Amino acid sequence: MTRTCLKHTLLALALATVTLQASAHRPWLYPQQTTVEAKDAWVTIDGAISEGLFDIDHMPLKMDGATVTDPDGVSAPAPAPVMGKQRSSFDLNMTKDGTYKISLVTRTVMASYKAGAETRRFRGSEEAFAREVPANADELRTTYAHARLETFVSANRASSGALKPSGSGLEMIPLTSPTELRSGETARWRFQLDGKALPNFAFSLIPGGVRYRGVLGEIRLATDAKGEVSVHLPAPGMYWLNAAFPAAQAKGPNEGPAVQRRFSYAATLEVLPE
Repeated sequence: MTRTCLKHTLLALALATVTLQASAHRPWLYPQQTTVEAKDAWVTIDGAISEGLFDIDHMPLKMDGATVTDPDGVSAPAPAPVMGKQRSSFDLNMTKDGTYKISLVTRTVMASYKAGAETRRFRGSEEAFAREVPANADELRTTYAHARLETFVSANRASSGALKPSGSGLEMIPLTSPTELRSGETARWRFQLDGKALPNFAFSLIPGGVRYRGVLGEIRLATDAKGEVSVHLPAPGMYWLNAAFPAAQAKGPNEGPAVQRRFSYAATLEVLPE
């Protein structure tokens, strides 16, 4: 791998696992349709990391490891993606009627430690961290990052079998069908962390088409004491739901506790016309 490719790979990993909520470059999964009515139902799922939300303007999202949960709640690897210069994509044949959940979950570790007088840094998988970084290393500081990207599509009808949470990491559980969201109506969502409800949890909803508006248009929301929220749905369009826990993170490499855990969640949702 060339130095340039390695640099781009590390950048993509960092963006997709740590800074979903903060970076101007946002990773996303994007279905070309969220509801398909056809006897032989297909949908194309795009993935990219872009500066303009849902614009193909920066680099492809590495979608190896993505999964598809079918209407019966059975999860399987997503079809192999085609990687382009600025986006990746795969075609999904929806052989069962109902709602599908497409997920990309990544777990990475970032660490710094002393080896004699030298400061060494690590970024990679949890397995590689266990192999390559001594557990008793001097001045070891470690950040575990767990990121989840999702979107939802339905073939001919909506269903709930694919919507059951995994109980791992930061998750949004749709209490209203995620493919039947309509402008002017109300949607209900629940947020949880490792299976436990997140009360008074802040998150945001950003509409696509930022470059045409000139402003981000972020809608800031928060859950109630039960970790649930009722949202009066805005104008029709594609939206990026974005959340992170904890909301406040250490600003410097040597601030905060020696071991930190960060969680992020993002989903692409479509709001249909009334």
